[in-house]
Amino acid sequence: MIQKIYIIALLLMTVHAGYAQKTDRDYLRSGNKLYSDSLFIKAEVDYRKALEINPKSTDAMFNLGNALLMQQKANEAMEQYLSVSKIEKDKNKLAQIYHNMGVILQSSKQYPQCIEAYKESLRNNPKDDETRYNLALAQKLLKDQQQQQQQQNQDQEQQQQEQKEDKQEQNKDQQEQEQKDQQQQQQQQDKNEMSKENAQQLLNAVMQDEKNVQDKVKKQIQIQGKKLEKDW
Repeated sequence: MIQKIYIIALLLMTVHAGYAQKTDRDYLRSGNKLYSDSLFIKAEVDYRKALEINPKSTDAMFNLGNALLMQQKANEAMEQYLSVSKIEKDKNKLAQIYHNMGVILQSSKQYPQCIEAYKESLRNNPKDDETRYNLALAQKLLKDQQQQQQQQNQDQEQQQQEQKEDKQEQNKDQQEQEQKDQQQQQQQQDKNEMSKENAQQLLNAVMQDEKNVQDKVKKQIQIQGKKLEKDW
């Protein structure tokens, strides 16, 4: 991925050093020199000094954003780019501003916003091939991201459906087990009742047999008694 960072440079101007107080342009040139030497912290200091003298210096605002970005301070850099984009009138500079905004957004995978930034850059400078390349790459990354998100959503839906089916199956198994337990309980209860009834029937039968025996004995006694009386 191309992540070219534009920096707005100044034409060298003749300065009578040592006599005049430094201007915002002096600090801007000094900051640009430090930036080109990769001394980004010191460059930031000079850009801020330039802005103290001239708060509306779009060059200082933009290059301050660059110095911050090179220090991995993307959010602070974006603030500078947004501020300068509102007041800059030069189309070429605006194209550079939006290009750098696109780089930040692309690095944080904010592809829709990134694409809009690159498009805005190309509106101001349609001939910038690097921005055009970055736009095409961001569009591809957005498509890949959407497809990946769609696949994740499908996988999540499938997982939820499987969990739902598993739960339904568990509930079905539980209901079947409860029905089976109830049937077993009912069978045991019926068995117990039958055993109790059988025991009662056996008891009744025994009692009836005993009564029959007693009746038979009584009859025999009575008969024998009668016979005895008649013999006498």
